[in-house]
Amino acid sequence: MKPAAYGSGLMLLWPPVFTPRVRVPLYADPCAAGFPSPAADYVESELDLNELCIRRRASTFFVRASGNSMQELGLCDGDVMVVDRAEEASHGDIVIAEVNGEFTVKRLQLHPRLALLPMNPAYSVIYPDELQLLGVVTWFFSSTKARRR
Repeated sequence: MKPAAYGSGLMLLWPPVFTPRVRVPLYADPCAAGFPSPAADYVESELDLNELCIRRRASTFFVRASGNSMQELGLCDGDVMVVDRAEEASHGDIVIAEVNGEFTVKRLQLHPRLALLPMNPAYSVIYPDELQLLGVVTWFFSSTKARRR
């Protein structure tokens, strides 16, 4: 099945393709993002990305981000988002929403006023009269190699 493109540039990758479990090593010692720490060669367990990222297979889909309105979150153009349609959206969640017939990814603000917040000051806050949520972004994946270009 081909990906479906939407007006905002989001590209729906549906249905999700579930491959047989591929387990990769998960090391017991975390990798310091601040000061370096001695590395250990001890594998804690194995990690399956399907188990980690997908709680409800039937309501989960993938969508590719387009644009840079969420760059301060670390979500950039071309990143793949894992979206759960069954997840109840809460204040502060990152959501896929339909606004004026187009889809967008933004941070949900429920109070003091309903709004969709970009994570880039170059973009305006959206104050929708009506809001249709497609789902909550539970994970996203970035290619660090693609960002070097």
